[in-house]
Amino acid sequence: MALHLITGDDESLVLSAVTELVHRLVGSGDRTLMVDDFSSDDYELRAVVDAAQTMPFLTDKRVVIARGMGRFNADDVAPLVAYLGDPLPSTDLVLVGGGGRLAKALTDAAKKAGATSTNTAPPTSKRDRSLWIEEQVAAAGMKLDPSALALIAGWMGEEAGRLSGVLETLASTYGAAQKLSATDIEPFLGDAGSVPPWDLTDAIDRGDTTPALELLARMMQSRHPLQLMATLHIHYARMLKIDGADADSEQAVATLLGIKPGFPARKVLDQYRRLGSGGVARAIELLAQADLDLRGRRDLPEELVMEVLVARLSRLSPAPARRR
Repeated sequence: MALHLITGDDESLVLSAVTELVHRLVGSGDRTLMVDDFSSDDYELRAVVDAAQTMPFLTDKRVVIARGMGRFNADDVAPLVAYLGDPLPSTDLVLVGGGGRLAKALTDAAKKAGATSTNTAPPTSKRDRSLWIEEQVAAAGMKLDPSALALIAGWMGEEAGRLSGVLETLASTYGAAQKLSATDIEPFLGDAGSVPPWDLTDAIDRGDTTPALELLARMMQSRHPLQLMATLHIHYARMLKIDGADADSEQAVATLLGIKPGFPARKVLDQYRRLGSGGVARAIELLAQADLDLRGRRDLPEELVMEVLVARLSRLSPAPARRR
């Protein structure tokens, strides 16, 4: 018996992972005889367990897929947890996340049963995300030069599920032999996807006003200005919290903010040192003024309020930190 647990936030990436896995498990067998796929909103886990406990007919094994496992609570998963304690050797069971957080009893039982876990979520750091994109391109049999890879990364933003579709389109158009440039792929990309919030705060921290405003424009296509205000407030509130707290090391900042030591804590400390106490105070003042304007203090377009705010925040960074 093989047990597989597939999770992730992007439905298209999860679907691709499940499709690839089931294709591999079925191999040259007859899918109609081998596969039971539970995907409706009202199926019960007892039916999944019954299918998993059924001996194969005219095949050497069965493949049972249970999707949307996040909608089941601890009581619901009890029959499945019991089955995982004594599974049928001739059944490959594929559990797919979605619909909510997986019950702890299920994840514990899956781990104990030796499940192969696959998290389809791409990395969050820019460097690791770029490497992930290169891996996806290579897996698709495509060749992209650095300019094309950079364009894809910027276009994709947070919407990683868009990548497979555009790679399929490029493969059908150009084939696998040609190495593609940014000029080759740009006509196939369409509208840019949303961007992660730290791209905006990083640009502001560097003092890169023009890129920050471009990122803001993209983000406002899918986010309310008050959501963006909350992101910016959290960013500067962290610096405000260490102001005067004698937190002069990465470990001290992490302890004070309640986060793990590492890059996030170091980034907060580095930017606080660049801005200083006065710069942080000014940033909080600008945020407060913009918040009041968004809530109707002055009759100004929301886009203008946010653009002015981002421009002013980016100008707080000292000259050496800004690109000229």
